[in-house]
Amino acid sequence: MAHAAAKKPNLRACYDGKCNLTLTKSVSFRVSSRYGITRLAISFSSTRVHVKGTGPGVTSQAWLGKGTSGSVNNIGVKVVSLSSGKAKLQLAPRR
Repeated sequence: MAHAAAKKPNLRACYDGKCNLTLTKSVSFRVSSRYGITRLAISFSSTRVHVKGTGPGVTSQAWLGKGTSGSVNNIGVKVVSLSSGKAKLQLAPRR
């Protein structure tokens, strides 16, 4: 019996800075320029998540551990769970 392919994260849903992501590999996606950045790149290992936001003349980044949260240019990032092969994150705009 074949395994169902892992559902790809809907990165377009993150454009407004608000979404839940389950990642199995590094991703990079566009975000609204209202955050002062235009792209988020997320990579992870079994112990930490690296979130990097870039835009015209701007780079902002955060290293986050399991169960912690931080922000990159007013996009809040919470690490819900983390293992060597999967990261579950919640993104939400910071006020």
